Amino acid sequence: MQGGTNVSVTNKLVRIEPIQCAAVDQVVTLLGEKWTLLILGALTKAPMLRYNDLQRVVSGISQRMLTLRLRKLEENGLVKRTIFPTVPPRVDYELTPLGLTLIKPIRALLDWTIDNRAAMAETRLAYAKAAQRTA
Repeated sequence: MQGGTNVSVTNKLVRIEPIQCAAVDQVVTLLGEKWTLLILGALTKAPMLRYNDLQRVVSGISQRMLTLRLRKLEENGLVKRTIFPTVPPRVDYELTPLGLTLIKPIRALLDWTIDNRAAMAETRLAYAKAAQRTA
């Protein structure tokens, strides 16, 4: 503890307060879940998708997992759920204005990943070989 503050050395270096760290942790946890980015990506393809259409587009996701992920995205203000009083009820999902602001940074991360995947794969291979030599 330096200067009578509780901010860690790492936090001082990157100038992030504990409350900001918690916010970053929440977003990384939300976006790091397997299905979240696929759902957000699907919702960029059409202005509004029905639940069943969304489940078809996000191939392999179970009904339960889709429901849980959509609820979490709605809770965080990224997705809007609209229920139409029809028989049977129709439920549509769309990105909120806040959700739309997330698409550009996600796209940048996707582009970075595609651009750097080969270099990362080479590094992983070299790391594994070095680890075998020292084992």
